[in-house]
Amino acid sequence: ATNITKILDAYPEYSDFNALLTQTKLADEIDSREPVTVLALPNSELSSISGKYPLGVVKSVLSLHVLLDYFDAAKLHKISDGSVLSTTLLQTTGNAAGNVGFVNITDLRGGKVGFGSGIAGSPLDSTFTKSVQQIPYNISVIEVSKAIAPDAILTAASPSPSDVNITALLEKAGCKTFASLIVSTGVLKVYQSAVDNGLTIFAPNDEAFKSADAPDLTKLSNADVVSLLQYHALASYSPIGTLKQAKGKISTLATNGAEKYDLGVTTAGDSVSLTTGVDSSRIASTVLDSTPLSIFTVDSLLLPVELFGKAPSPAPAPSPEFSPSPAPSPEFSPSPAPVPEAPAPTPFSSPPAPPTSSPDASPSEAPAADSQNSTSDSPVVKLAMAASVAVSVAVAAFLA
Repeated sequence: ATNITKILDAYPEYSDFNALLTQTKLADEIDSREPVTVLALPNSELSSISGKYPLGVVKSVLSLHVLLDYFDAAKLHKISDGSVLSTTLLQTTGNAAGNVGFVNITDLRGGKVGFGSGIAGSPLDSTFTKSVQQIPYNISVIEVSKAIAPDAILTAASPSPSDVNITALLEKAGCKTFASLIVSTGVLKVYQSAVDNGLTIFAPNDEAFKSADAPDLTKLSNADVVSLLQYHALASYSPIGTLKQAKGKISTLATNGAEKYDLGVTTAGDSVSLTTGVDSSRIASTVLDSTPLSIFTVDSLLLPVELFGKAPSPAPAPSPEFSPSPAPSPEFSPSPAPVPEAPAPTPFSSPPAPPTSSPDASPSEAPAADSQNSTSDSPVVKLAMAASVAVSVAVAAFLA
């Protein structure tokens, strides 16, 4: 981010020019933009406009010295086709008719570069003098020999702030409901008494009062309605560039010792929104920007925490739930599936132990395993085996 005030602080010859940029809030506009080229005027050249014209006219002249492009010495001497019309801050205000908000830059013979109003036929009587400081390609400060001040700006009507018809401007901008409320509650007089020292108004348009989110003002006390309307204004001149540079909370006309009634500012590119702690509203358009008064329209009512409470915190996302397996009913408990079992080995009885002594007539050796007299073929063994099979069949039938 650049800071034109700090840049010019290093050059005492531009101290008056620097002071006027601060007083008119143009310094904030310059700091909020890039690229930008500032045509600085030495103190000796400011006497032609400073003190001779209302501050609003002086601001218009100085706005014409802020180009919304980057020009350094090299670029000035290489202008395509030798001449170019450059857009200025004055053009962005919407108050410049025709080409009043443009500056003509022409590469003259002999190495000179001339500057003049964008109005056709205007003289190029201000010339490039020297480079002051450049931060490529964000900001360039160069000195010019003379103020660019066309008659269309110097002769423009510039009413004093107290003469501005605030309600007429609001009604023309589509804020009739808001205009009616500040008149009926007497808040208009509060605005008018503050305007000479600086005033910024954020007026909700008529659609904002019809929104489903708009509060029912009939449920508020008269004192609360007054506080709400005062909450829509600042006791200072804060054009859009100043709002973009705002840090932290800013006080409103409703701010007092007991209640904060403050606002926050958020910026996204050229879009500026106001935050209250309850809601936020975008600045939709500029109705008037004339030092020391700024009037903007906003998309919705600004709802202070002091009257409407804080916005509810968003509910946390539900954590995933896992359904437990249902418990078995006490009336019925299903039997576990039978686990297959290895078939029981067929029982068999060990043969009786041989006698300790053999009869004399017995053969000297035991019969072979395949002998017909084998004990496995004995009636006792067969009976035992049959009984075992019968028991196994019965058990299997029971389990089935």
